[in-house]
Order: sequence, then structure tokens, then C-alpha cells
Amino acid sequence: MTIRNLDYMFKPASVALIGADPDPVSLGGIIGRNLLDAGFESEIFLVGDTGDAIRNVPVFPELSALPKGPDLAVISAPPDRVANLIARLGEMGARAAVVISAGDEAGYDSAVIQEMLAAARPHTLRIIGPNCLGVMVPGSFLNAGFGHVQPLPGRLAFVTQSGSVLTSVLDWANHRRIGFSHLISLGDMADVDFGDTLDYLANDSHTRAILLYIERITQGRKFMSAARAAARMKPVIVVKAGRCNDHRKCGAVHWSARMGRDPVYDAAFRRAGMLRVSDMQALFDAVDTLSLTRSVPGDRLAILTNGGGIGMLAADTLCQKKGRLAALSPETLKRLEALLPSGGEPGNPVDITDNGDERRYAEALECLLDDKGVDAVLVLRCPNALAPGMDVARAVIDTYQAESRGDSRKPTLLTCWLGEQSAVGARQFFADHRIPTHDTPDDAVRAFMQIVRYQHNREMLAETPPTVPERFTPDTAAARAVILRSLKEGKHWLLEADAKAVLSAYKIPVAETHVAASPKEAEAIAAKLGQTVALKILSPDVIHKTEVGGVCLDLESPALVRETASTMVERLLKILPAARIKGFTVQPMMRRKNAHELFVGMADDPEFGPVILFGHGGTAIEVIEDKALTLPPLNMHLAREVMAQTRVFRLLEGYRGDPPADIDGVALTLIKVSQLVCDMAEIAELKINPLLADHQGVMVLDARIRVVASDRHPSDRLAVCHDSEQRTGPR
Repeated sequence: MTIRNLDYMFKPASVALIGADPDPVSLGGIIGRNLLDAGFESEIFLVGDTGDAIRNVPVFPELSALPKGPDLAVISAPPDRVANLIARLGEMGARAAVVISAGDEAGYDSAVIQEMLAAARPHTLRIIGPNCLGVMVPGSFLNAGFGHVQPLPGRLAFVTQSGSVLTSVLDWANHRRIGFSHLISLGDMADVDFGDTLDYLANDSHTRAILLYIERITQGRKFMSAARAAARMKPVIVVKAGRCNDHRKCGAVHWSARMGRDPVYDAAFRRAGMLRVSDMQALFDAVDTLSLTRSVPGDRLAILTNGGGIGMLAADTLCQKKGRLAALSPETLKRLEALLPSGGEPGNPVDITDNGDERRYAEALECLLDDKGVDAVLVLRCPNALAPGMDVARAVIDTYQAESRGDSRKPTLLTCWLGEQSAVGARQFFADHRIPTHDTPDDAVRAFMQIVRYQHNREMLAETPPTVPERFTPDTAAARAVILRSLKEGKHWLLEADAKAVLSAYKIPVAETHVAASPKEAEAIAAKLGQTVALKILSPDVIHKTEVGGVCLDLESPALVRETASTMVERLLKILPAARIKGFTVQPMMRRKNAHELFVGMADDPEFGPVILFGHGGTAIEVIEDKALTLPPLNMHLAREVMAQTRVFRLLEGYRGDPPADIDGVALTLIKVSQLVCDMAEIAELKINPLLADHQGVMVLDARIRVVASDRHPSDRLAVCHDSEQRTGPR
């Protein structure tokens, strides 16, 4: 990535508007008004067809008439003129341009964009756009865009692809007196993209948090490198549009480009240490929460309330969001019991009843803050006439400050004073003392889980394993030989036996597998094995064997194996007459009581490269839909983290007397698959289903690998690289 010349974009000493127009409702008129009204203190040049001055600022008829070249040019002109304008600006010394749409978006086709970039390249002139709303830097009084209102100065940077989202956020934020350090509309991202802006804003001292609205990512590796660097320095919070397939289709129409799969984006954001939220309201709520709280060590929440029903609603929300109610220690429960009215039984939520005055709130809060099993405390208060809300708020703040002074290990505090008029003063009081406060229990619990997720994602930033084997030594030469032989023979899907040979080279346990060229040979192998076997068709044209009757289990006699193999071929040729049949695989039936069928796979994402998948396997994999994704390379911590995101992981941990499975063995299998992907650029897709796992270990029963010829270095396609492998452009 590069931030070269972006200072000219965001801190220009002079700005030229090309396409200035005296008509106040035209595009050039709106941009000119915004530039002049923002109070930009340096030179503003207007270039347009009119010979008249606009608001006493002279209008130059053409670029050559300017007294000097501007640092930044704002171009409001038809697409077919832009490349020539960029070339002339570069010759004049300009180093940045914002290209704003001047009509139909279709005018900026790939040929026009390439011509524009070619004109900019000799001058290292940076471009934002085309089809963007512009750039605003309120602290420098720069408004180089066509928004409908002037933004307020502040310390939040907002970067978006959508101009309509920017104007909506601007309107919403102005109403709430929220200010910005930068508002950047990227548009089509022909040059400057999210990676560049993240890299720039990470080092901007006036920006304390970076907010992103993303519809698509280009250059996933560049984005991940910039995002990880930025997230180490300040909060990066993202809203990603296109969660469902229908939205993806809409996005494809608008952007003329395919959007990445949402689960892959989710995995990328987590790995980058960013916090993803669901909507724009949550985006700004998260900024407030993260700026007012320190990190939390875990997800154990204690709830203190004067209303049992409200406390239970908060607990329900916590459960839905996969947080945990803190298990209070016996010492804490004993102390709380002494505080509660006669007959009260302490628990979590802690209900001090509607008689809870400021003294009882303070003493109960002190108990919870002293409990080492509590990561955060949410204090709820329902309005009543027995204890004024402000008095309780003061008691809560005094207690928290006294308890946490000089002790960073104390739990984080969140508050929620319910009601309208009666709660306004207390909420402001909490805000003045930099303590998070929320209008509803749902909002408070959501904020807590945002802190938990953000802290977890930041911890993952430290997990950047090198792309070399950690706990095993693979036979890379053997694996590569199998892959290259298959490619030489024109086969892109490895046969089962070849796929298992590749996995075996990476020390992944595979089931004993024998290849038979004919039904008679399959019978002989079964006789030699002397036990119940599984029979599978062997064909490069059959990807999903079960769908065409290509798998038969529990065959108890050699004769039945031969008969089944003959029937299998007849059935397959009726369904796929052109299928090439190479024979069969015969393997002993694997019967392990209480073993779990898992899925381990790899897919090549167009934006982020290889993605590792883990989840519930077997024939019902599409129905169960229990999977999680992560980006390679992996280590044991990252492997276990992706496993823990699935429902099947709870089964692997053991239940109802069944012993836990070899979880480390499953995690190591993920690492080995990750290493294989990091070593072999030719692997485009990999499926292990099922991977059998129990307390004895793991075993691959079936596997498929798709390969394509590649001349790239394997690490070049990885979105996440070890720090020593990062390669960045000029700074």
C-alpha cells in the first residue's frame, strides 16, 4: 500500500474546482458553494465555462489560465474529458484529484478508468473516485464534495464507498452534534481504496477512531495489511453491506463487480482486529462505548438491578448474544445476602428490589467489583419515587471510582437508567464522568458484547504465525509430485487415492485405501482385507459420489463387493454416460462409537485468497449448516478459535458421559491443511468429509482436492502474512 501524495489530498495548500458553475443547484455550483462556505483558508481556484465571478471569486476559462498548479483538483466534468484534465494537472504540479460523477455512472467504463490512471501515473497523482461524493476535512475547513450540509469537526474518520450513505450519516451526525476528522467517499476506488485510507488515517493524530462502510474490497492482501496495522493503533469499526444473496445481486448491479461472500468478510474483519457491527446506529454507539471503557478479560457479566423483570430481560439478551452471566463466588453471595431484604436470595442478576436506595446500590456494587469471577458489571435502574435517580447515580460513580482507583483489574462498569425525563440528568452525569450509559438493557448488553468482541479480535492480531510448519515436517516434494502429475495428465480433480496421498504427505491420518481397476479386483481386495468394507466409485468426473450412488457402506462379503461394484458402474453410466471410470476404492469400514463426522475444507476467495472452513460434516452438511471460516496461516490458538465458533465444538468437548474428542488432533489437522495451502499455490479447493474425530484421534475417510496450474509464489495469494513477510509499497 502507499500513502504517497495523500497529504495533498487531505491537507492541500490550494484547491481548484474544475467545472465550476454559477447555477446553485448544479453539481459544479453545489461543490463550489461547499468549498467557499467551509472557510478554507488557502487558495481556491475556480475553472468553468462562465466568464463571470462566483461570489467575488474569479472563474478561469481553462487550466492554463491558472496562476499556478493546485495541490488538489476537484473534477466535475464528463468522463471523456477526465484523462486529459488529469494529464494537464499533473504537468502543472497537482498531486491529487477527486473525480466526482458528472452524469451517468456508465460513462466510467474500464477503458476510461485505465486511460485516467495512465494519465496520472507519470506524476504520481493520486485519485479518489470516480463516481464519488468527495472529500471533507472539517478541521482544515476543507469541503471538496457535494454534500447538503457542512460537517462538524471532530476526531472520527468515516470512509465509505456509497455517497448516499455519507450524506445520510452526515445529516444524522450533525443533528447529534457528532464531528469528524475526515469524511471520505471512495466511489469506484480506481486508485485510492480502503487500504490506502486506513494506512493514512492510522497515523493521523487528529483521528481517534476509523469508521468504515464497505460494500466490496479490492486487493484483499493490501486491505488486511492496512487494517491490521490500523487496528493496533485505534478502533476500526465496520458496517458491511450485502449479508444475504439478494443484497449481493443488488451490489453486483451497482458496482459491476462480484461481492465477496459475507462469511469470508466476517473472518477477515475478525482476523484484522476490526469490530463489525450491524448498522449505522451501532457504528456510532460502538465508538462511544470503546472510547469510555478499558478492555475486558472475558464475557462474564454481573447485572445489578432494582427490578427483577428488567434484570431477566438483560440476562436473556446476554444469552442470545452468546455472553455469560458471571457465576458469583460463595463469598460474594454471602455478602449480598446480608444486604438484601429478609427472605431475599442472591443470584445473578442481583435484584436489590424496588426498595434499593443509593446505599444498597453502592454496597452491592462494591461486592460485585470485588469478585474475581466478574469481568463487567451492568447497573440497571428502573424509575421509582423511593430513591432519586441522581442520588443513585452519584453513589454508583463514587463507589466505582473508589474501588477502581489504581486497580486496572477491577471489572468494567456499564449503566442503564430506564425512563425518559427522570433519567436524563443521570445519563448526562454518567457521560460527564466518562462512564458508558445506555437507554435500554438491550443497548447496554449489546455494548458489552461489542467490547468483548473487539477485545477478542485485537488479541487475534498477535496471532500471526509464520508460514512454516510448527509441529510437523511435511513431505512437500511428495505432495507436489502428485499434484504436478495430475495437472500433466489434464486432471483438475485429484482422484481420491491421490488426494489422500497429498494429505498423507502432510502427516494427516487417512483411512487405509486400496484402488481396484475392476469389480473382480475389488472383490479380491475385500477378500484379502477379510472384514466389512466401504466401496466408492473412482472417477474424475464425479465430485459428489453419494449423489450418484457412488458410495456403498457395510459390504460384508467379497462377492457382494463385486456385485455392488458392477451395479454401481451401470447406475453411474445411466446418469453420466460420458463419465470416465478409473475403477473403485476399497477401504475397511471404520466404526468408532461416539465418533464425530467433521468437515475441513479450503476455498479460494476472489478477494482474500485461501479460506479455511471447519464444521459439522457427513452427508447432511448442507442441511446442518454449521461451519466457521478463517484465513491461513494458522497456529493452535487460531485453529481452536475457529473450531469454537461452531455448534459441533460443544460435542467435541464431551457430553453426557461421553469422553471429549482429541481436540488438539483436530486443531493440528487444520494447521496441516493450512500449511498445505500455504505451500501449494496449485490447490484451488480442498474437501475433507468426513474427518472422523473421537478420543482416539482423527482419521480422514474421504477427501477431494482441485488443482490448477499456477506460476505464483504460494505466499503471494495469502491475505494474511507474517510480519517478516509483509511487503509494502512506497510510503
